[in-house]
Amino acid sequence: MTPAPRSRVRSTRTGRAPLSSLGIPFGLSGLAGTWTMAAHTSLTPNIIAEGLWILAAAALIVVVTNYLRRAGYHGGSIGEDLRDPVQGPFASLAPTSALLVCTHYAQYFPIAGRIATGVFMVIGLLFGAWFLAQFALRERSIDSIHGGYLLPTVAAAFIIGQGAGTFGWTLLGEAAIAVGILFWLMLGTIILARMAFRPAPPDALLPTFAIWSAPPAVAGNAWFAVNGGRVDLVETMLLGAFVVLILVQLMMLGTYWRLPFTLGFWAFTFTAASSGTYTAHWLALWGGPGHAVWAWLAIGVATMLIGSIAVRSVALLSGRTGKPSWADPKPGKSGPCSQ
Repeated sequence: MTPAPRSRVRSTRTGRAPLSSLGIPFGLSGLAGTWTMAAHTSLTPNIIAEGLWILAAAALIVVVTNYLRRAGYHGGSIGEDLRDPVQGPFASLAPTSALLVCTHYAQYFPIAGRIATGVFMVIGLLFGAWFLAQFALRERSIDSIHGGYLLPTVAAAFIIGQGAGTFGWTLLGEAAIAVGILFWLMLGTIILARMAFRPAPPDALLPTFAIWSAPPAVAGNAWFAVNGGRVDLVETMLLGAFVVLILVQLMMLGTYWRLPFTLGFWAFTFTAASSGTYTAHWLALWGGPGHAVWAWLAIGVATMLIGSIAVRSVALLSGRTGKPSWADPKPGKSGPCSQ
């Protein structure tokens, strides 16, 4: 078995902030996007979405600052964290969350917003390429691979495509979505094989499997941004994949319910939010009987799930007693994730 990387051991012993905590602003950004879609489809006033965007931006600043501060005062190396086979993929959530926030605020600050979005697009692209190079060059155990491996490649590419589509950068949007689909097929297959043919991941990492079902919704939202919000063959194909993969997660609810709560549950949030956004968009285009009720149901489920995780996270953090911030995810064993 490959020994635990030193950075992960050091974080366990010193309480360094894990990169997985970046899932907090990522999930809140996704929820803000869901409520923005609700406002665009005339289901709710825009003020709710704007409040959530402020919360997401504030959370991004706080979480990144907390990580950097704790990295400086609790030993270790940011470089080792980035190369860590378990924590490393979550680092992509910093530029990706910033990209989402900047894309939204570009409507109020067009020049600054577009420049900032472009900068974070480049950072996300470079990190994704570096991550894939490390994936190819550095030996790792198959048991260290988890759903978060889709974040630097698939999620980042689709969100770059969505931002590009929002600004009318059609060629960039199409290219980014193509990259996302490519690595969704490649890495998604590896992740499913790891889940199927190896011992179950520890409790701390099992929630990341929810990310495995996110790509159809994230890709669908991105393609709507690129194609002008129309239903076409691509959207229809993504909708079919979305339905099947969400059903997979519903079949696993009993397993998730029995897990001890950790901050790793933020892995559910962007899947829930992107799915709520995608569902609301499709229902608005369909416009059939009761479509508003079904849209409210999708938005409500996503909001309640993310809200409950946020409340439990506050309770968990306020009751900290110096427990490990990251467990060594050895196959077949359970342990706490970030706290």
